Parts: sequence; structure tokens; C-alpha cells
Amino acid sequence: MKRKIAVFTTGWCGEILSQFLQGMQDALKNDHVDIFLFLCYPIYIDTPATKQGELNIYSLPDLKDFDGIVIFGSGLNFQAEIDKLISRAKKAGIPVIMQGERHEDAYYIGSDNYVATRTMCDHLMNEHGVHDIVFLAGTADSLDSELRLKAVRDHLKENGAEDDLKEVFYTKWENSAVTRYINEYVSSSRPLPDVFICANDGLAMETCVTLGNNGYSVPGDVLVTGYDFIDDSQIFDPSIASIDQCFTDMGSNCAKLWLDITSGIERERSVVIPCKFIPGESCNCYEFRSSDKIRRRVGREAFSKRAMTTYFNRKLNLIDTTVLSSLTYQEFKDDLNGLLTGDHDYEGDSFHILLDPNFGLSIYDRNIKLRKNGYSNYMEILYSTEDGMVYENTQFHKRQLIPGYTGEGPNHLYVFLPIHEADEAYGYIVFRDCMEKIANHYLQTYQSRMGLVFDKFRHSLSLDLLNKRLIELMRKDPLTNVNNRTAYEDKEKRLQSEINIESGIRFAIAMFDVNSLKLINDSRGHDAGDAYLIRSCRLICNVFKHSPVYRIGGDEFVAVLDGGDYDNRDELMREIRSRMNPYSDKMPLPLDYISIACGMAVFDPENDRTVQDIVKRADEEMYKDKAEIKAGK
Repeated sequence: MKRKIAVFTTGWCGEILSQFLQGMQDALKNDHVDIFLFLCYPIYIDTPATKQGELNIYSLPDLKDFDGIVIFGSGLNFQAEIDKLISRAKKAGIPVIMQGERHEDAYYIGSDNYVATRTMCDHLMNEHGVHDIVFLAGTADSLDSELRLKAVRDHLKENGAEDDLKEVFYTKWENSAVTRYINEYVSSSRPLPDVFICANDGLAMETCVTLGNNGYSVPGDVLVTGYDFIDDSQIFDPSIASIDQCFTDMGSNCAKLWLDITSGIERERSVVIPCKFIPGESCNCYEFRSSDKIRRRVGREAFSKRAMTTYFNRKLNLIDTTVLSSLTYQEFKDDLNGLLTGDHDYEGDSFHILLDPNFGLSIYDRNIKLRKNGYSNYMEILYSTEDGMVYENTQFHKRQLIPGYTGEGPNHLYVFLPIHEADEAYGYIVFRDCMEKIANHYLQTYQSRMGLVFDKFRHSLSLDLLNKRLIELMRKDPLTNVNNRTAYEDKEKRLQSEINIESGIRFAIAMFDVNSLKLINDSRGHDAGDAYLIRSCRLICNVFKHSPVYRIGGDEFVAVLDGGDYDNRDELMREIRSRMNPYSDKMPLPLDYISIACGMAVFDPENDRTVQDIVKRADEEMYKDKAEIKAGK
């Protein structure tokens, strides 16, 4: 059985994340280890509910089932989530390795941003005569961003040029914030600085684009630098002067650190990988690397990437059409499963979509709530193949995480993504061995599109069902004036939702079958039979005064016992039996004759998974009672 490492981060840093993961996989290739990546895509401007829906994927794994966790801090800047993950890992007794940020309860793996940034500052000052600097930072609580800023300040201070840092602007890692800032900077008629030092390559490229839109050239009018040395920045025009944090080496060293820790080998709590400053065209250096060669390679690959993008978009459109054309929840499941079974080239032979069981129930009753923290213990399988083998069951326990997973065979990378609307958890998706999809953000597009189309389907079908119910029979039985079968089916769904979320609900179901109705109808007529049903129903209601009663068939009734009736259920069952006439199958019968077979079953949270489990036992007890009544016992 392979060991397992859980990795937690967001996917916006997809390229450096994929490099880090590749380094981990390379270092673990001779060991039997699977990597489970719990990935989401929250942003700072999201609503709290949307952030919760994304970050909820971190609550999915039971960390007792893992041999260690890695938190990729370069992508995860939510301190509260980091603290929760480390606390859970401590309780599970497994080691934590924190990348990019330090925590007292975790090992640290990171890069020497500080020294490399000082090297960059030396280059800018000595080679290009830079004085006026604007620093476009990430967030104030980002260790990497603040360390880079500190290096700039320290370098300037040591050179007696502290005033050269004209401004620090916190972008919160959002390109749109850079656009607004540069536009406002230019419109204020302030002279441009000598250089914009940006906290990552994405911010640097956006700075170049926005300056160009305002009529300024880089590096002709102003220099720009970045961090991370990602592929996009290398082929960008101008190629971005950047700091290579060597994420592949970092991932490899992270895996080796974990192997040593779990083998009982003493290691330092901190591992630092040297970084490299690499000048580029954006700082007016053209001789340090051949950007044109990289651009030609990317141009050659553009055709296949364009073809893949076209196929990908077509697949998403097919999913939209399939889901939104479904008229029932069962049709939705069948049709989407059929689409993925027939065409899963993009998803691969190991791909899974798991839904919370309340997702389907909430379509038929919007009062049924979906979980906002965590996932239900038993998930509903919408689609599942592992190594091309279809998982046959319709439900499985979430602790297993992946239907059909055996922990055997070659090492794999599994990626878990949430499906949600705001903070309501719909379920999750699992991809396998999809490094390229992580790097190019295809996973984010797929995940967000799934969440959107599932939500559209849920709302659309709910409204359609509501309109249909407006023209259905009233929920009351016209003869007895108690709830009818439609009302009972809704009650069953609500009970099932409470079972799914393990709310601690207590209830019992009592089944009733009115005896001798056919005898009365045949001998006295249907009016007398109707009067008999009304008397029988009244007796049930009088005994079970605090429980809803339903007529679910011609001579069948159900009561759902809760509260005081639940507490006194055995006494009430004895009372109703004591108030009946002796059974008779011969006429004449007394005018006030009542004979009802009764059966009751209590919900057992340890063994009952569905309402039907309780109904079946109650039904069996009722038929047993009917046999005993007829036998005169």
C-alpha cells in the first residue's frame, strides 16, 4: 500500500505550482507515494460565501489517513486556513512542511528571495543607474512579497538612497489593481519612476501592457522587473527581468525532507533554496538569454494548444447543453454520465464527479439545506472511472476520497476541486496526473463552469417543479383532511436530508392499514366505507396528537412521530390498539367499528442510511400485526 501526502494551495500560481509538484514527483519516483492535491481558486475580492465554498475542499480529507501534509504558501495566503490545516495535522500526528512561509509548528522549505533581490537591486543601480523606484507588492501578510520589499529597502539604506523608494502599492496579487494604479499614476501627470519592481511576473507583464496602452514603452521609457521566471514572462515582449526561485528544486527538496522526517532522520527545521536573478529585455538587457528561441518553440506549440483549447471549449459547451436540457434529476445524472462515458478524452480514464446527496433532494424542496462546512459522509457518485474501470456503486464513503482507489500500482497525482454555489457545497471533482492542466488554469475553467451549470440546472428545475406543483392537487387528502401522499413524499425527502447531514434527528414511523374496508364497501356502500375511513383516521390523529398524519393510499396511513409522541411512542401504540374493536370479517359490524393493523420502527442512526430502511421495518411490523389480528391473538 502506497503512502500518501496531502498538498493544499490555490491554483492561481499554476505554473510554479506545477514545477514544485514535478520536483516532488521526481524525488519520490523510487518510493511508493501518491500526492493528493486539494486545490481551489478563491480571490481576495470574492464574497465571504464564495471564499468559503472554494476553501471548503480543504476540509474533505481526514488527515489521519495521510503520512504528511505540504502547504504551498506561494499560492495560499489565507492565514486562518493555514492555521486550521496545521492544527488538524498536529491532531493527526503527521508532519507539516510549509513552503514559502514560516510557521512555528511546521518545517519550512523556501527560496532565498532576499539575496536574489539584493542582486537585482545591484544590477539595476550599477548597470542601469536606477534611482526612482515604485514597488508593486502582493499583500501585506505575504512573507515572500514583504521579504522582497525588505531587501529593496535594506539595499537602498546601505547605499544611502532610502528616498529612492518613492511608493509601495499593494495589489493583492490582482492584475486589475495594477491596471487601475498605472492608469491613475499616468493621469496624475507624475513623472514615471526609473523602474517598477513587481512582486511577481504576472504583475510585471500587466504593468508593461498598461504602460503600453498609455503610450509608454518598456524598457525605452521605464524599466520593469518581476519574480518567478515563469514561461509566459520569458516569451513576453519584452521578456521580463525576473528572479528564478527554482521551484522544481524546491519541490524535490521538500519531498526529500518529508522522506527523512518520516524515516526518523534528524533534519533542520528550515531548508532554503538559492534563487537566481536573470536579467531580461524589460530591464534593457538583451544579451543574457535567447528569448527569441523560446518564442519560436512556443509558436510551434501554439497550433496543438489552440486545437486543445477548441476541443476543451466544445466539451464545456456539450456539458452545458446536456445538463440544462435535462428535465429531471435522474435524467441529469444519466445524461451527463452518458456524455462522459462516451467522451472523456480530456478528463482521462481516471476521473470522478461526486455530489452531496442533498444536492438532488434540494431541487425538489428548496427548504432542504446543503452543507456549508465539509461534505456529507456518504457521497453520491455521478461519474467515476479509475484506470478505465467504472465504479458500480451509487454511493461511497467520503473518507475514501476516490471511488475505486486501491493504493496500488505506479505513483499518481490526484487533484481535488470543489463544486459549489457561494458557500453551498454541491460536491467535488477528482482529476489524475494532470500537471499541464494545473499550469494552464484549465482546471479552474472546468471547475467553475461545472459549478455554474449545476447551479443553473438546480434553480431551473426547482422553478419548473414549483410551477407544476401549483396545478397539482392540494396537499390535503379531500376525504380525511389529513396530509396526502404528495405531502408525505416531501416529508420523506426532508427526513432524508437530516439523515444525510447527521443532524441528530430522532423520529419513528408508524404505519397503519385499515382492516375490513372492502367488506364495509361491499355490504354497506362506499359512503359507509368513507365514514369508516374518517373514523379510523380520527382515531389515529387523536392518539398521535403531536405528529403529522398522512393518507398514502386507499386504506393506508402513516404518522411520523417526533417530540413528545416519539418519547411516548410505545405507550401510544398500546393506547391505539386498546381503543379498537375486535377484528371481524363478517357482517353485521358495529356502527362505530374500527380495526387497524399497526406497525412502528424507530430511526437508528448507527444502521439506517435511508428513510426507506425505517419504512420497511415499520411495514413489516404492520403486516405482522395484521396477521396476529386476523388470527385472534
